[in-house]
Amino acid sequence: MTYPSKPQIDTKLNDTITNFLAQYGTSGLKQALQLYINAQQEYICRTRTSTSRINISDIYYMEIREHQITIYTQHGTYHKYGTLSNELKSLSPYGFIKCAQNCIVSLNKIRTINCTDIILINGTKVHMSKRYALTTITAFSGSKK
Repeated sequence: MTYPSKPQIDTKLNDTITNFLAQYGTSGLKQALQLYINAQQEYICRTRTSTSRINISDIYYMEIREHQITIYTQHGTYHKYGTLSNELKSLSPYGFIKCAQNCIVSLNKIRTINCTDIILINGTKVHMSKRYALTTITAFSGSKK
């Protein structure tokens, strides 16, 4: 079996990048790189008895009731003790936004916003309070560009 030489690989890579830039521009490249970086990021869910690693891109939303945070993901539900404001601080760089006093949601997981409901890509309906509606709708509209 023969393998391509380094100059052949460099030429093919250069052509691929050039074609990508011609089609999507530098903003498309930045967006693709950010999506790749975000997909590699992990969220650590610590409780008194366990520690779990969750891909940030798998998280749909988080809800809090009496300091008990429930994390809803593609692969199940996790629970931990804490504050939603601390979770939002660590997750806002990855496109999470507060949509109600007791809930934060991933902008990447929103399919539709109707009045006071957010419908996620998995069909789950999450309540959006009037207080956070403008911020959430604005962020959602801007995140899909």
